[in-house]
Amino acid sequence: MERIWLKQYPAGVPADIDVTQYPSLVALLEESFAKFRDRKAFICMDKSISYRELDEMSLALGAYLQGKGLAKGARVAIMMPNVLQHPVATAAVLRAGYAVVNVNPLYTPRELEHQLKDSGAEAIIVLENFASVVQQVIGKTAVKHVLVASMGDLLGLKGMIVNLVVRRVKKMVPAWSLPGSVAFNEALSAGRNMTFKKPAIGPDDVAFLQYTGGTTGLSKGATLLHRNILANVLQNDAWLQPALRKPPHVDQLFIVCALPLYHIFALTACFLLGMRAGGVNLLIPNPRDMPGFIKELMKYQVNSFPAVNTLYNGLLNAPGFDQVDFSKLKISNGGGMAVQRAVAEAWEKRTGCFVAEGYGLSETSPTLTCNPADMDQFSGNIGLPVSSTWISIRDDDGNEVPLGQPGEICAKGPQVMSGYWNRPDETAKVMTADGFFRTGDVGIMSPDGSTKIVDRKKDMINVSGFNVYPNEVEDVLASHPGVLECAVIGVSDPRTSEAVKAFVVKKDPNLTAEELIKFCQTELTNYKVPKQIEFRSTLPKTNVGKILRRELRDEKKTDAAA
Repeated sequence: MERIWLKQYPAGVPADIDVTQYPSLVALLEESFAKFRDRKAFICMDKSISYRELDEMSLALGAYLQGKGLAKGARVAIMMPNVLQHPVATAAVLRAGYAVVNVNPLYTPRELEHQLKDSGAEAIIVLENFASVVQQVIGKTAVKHVLVASMGDLLGLKGMIVNLVVRRVKKMVPAWSLPGSVAFNEALSAGRNMTFKKPAIGPDDVAFLQYTGGTTGLSKGATLLHRNILANVLQNDAWLQPALRKPPHVDQLFIVCALPLYHIFALTACFLLGMRAGGVNLLIPNPRDMPGFIKELMKYQVNSFPAVNTLYNGLLNAPGFDQVDFSKLKISNGGGMAVQRAVAEAWEKRTGCFVAEGYGLSETSPTLTCNPADMDQFSGNIGLPVSSTWISIRDDDGNEVPLGQPGEICAKGPQVMSGYWNRPDETAKVMTADGFFRTGDVGIMSPDGSTKIVDRKKDMINVSGFNVYPNEVEDVLASHPGVLECAVIGVSDPRTSEAVKAFVVKKDPNLTAEELIKFCQTELTNYKVPKQIEFRSTLPKTNVGKILRRELRDEKKTDAAA
């Protein structure tokens, strides 16, 4: 296969990256700790930690975890929003020789239980705001060690005030009880007096389990090895260089990290890429608080702003955003969901920086393609394959289709996962005989090698960049005693790109939409909860009784066009 896209690469971006220059992701991190020792690494709520402090704290926490007797390769869950403890915990787990299981802190008990059991996690580091959820499921899991962090742990004297406000004023910490749990700061203090035993970590050791939806309704862990994540950091770094060369010159890359660190996009494009570049990440714990978010942006001159379409759009329409200084913004990376042209053009008009849209998945660490950073306008496509990456557009039989014709986007490269955790059957379904990963998305490749997504092969619903799989929502709906049958699809939503809509046949004639939504809120994370419920007497089915979601989607398209 000829890589026709290489002709469009910006000057200095290599066709291939050398993953073998580091034995592991840890080696890259430790190089940055030494190289950028006195630089700021992360800022949150006006408090910064340096590369030196991140190095020292992660070693101490790593030593503490090793002292618990966890064997090399053990899985450690991290359940926190964007606070300073998150990068400390992540670096500690990796350096101690363990695998990070990233957990959405907004998970319901049902969702958390599945992920902890499926991963076999033996320890969890959780912010106290979410400890009550851990309490409800821990007895059903293999978790034996719990570290509980407080919002103000690493904020110095200000931390006491922050904790008081969070606990007493805003009442954001539900009552919890986890006997034997240890406070995050206590674990740090104890670890400083322990000996860290540096493990031998190789490229084929597991670094992260990134959970993603599945056709069965149960999330699967994408097994990302050190070499997978390392490759994507180097690929993103190579792609970043042309943007860094653009004026004005900056001494240190300043990244806005409003995307959640438990999500693969922020993990790689903010945290780890920032480490590689010697940059500083501005952590935003709650980007939905637009006034607070804008207040933070007013304090700094940022250079890199990765985000999803809904975040760009939300900021553009928020009071005060027009007062933020974007004179040093060099790159805005859009991903996670399609970037709407109207939003991209408004963002460029306001900030002077176009949105470089990219594409990837949890299974691919995530970046597969991206628009070049030296472009001067929004393209409306997902860009070119990054270094060492092959994209092939194929038909249902696995044959490559001609340029300009639609087909499934298939990808091959060092960033592609080794497989789904303990799911060889599911892994086999998404890999071709010649080693390409089937993304489930339908795209068209142009003669210059750029690709445009035209449809999704899967039934997945994209809500603000988060994947929602209909089977999971349907399983929850069907568990309600008043529901006879149900089907779930995605419908267009101006705020979140798509929203979840449920079609329900009642068993109980008195069942209401409000009751059903309230029920779902106890079982599903908010973005998975149906925003619309339509009651019907019957649902369309095949002759063998399978409900036809496709017909329901087509009905909605027809209604919208009428």
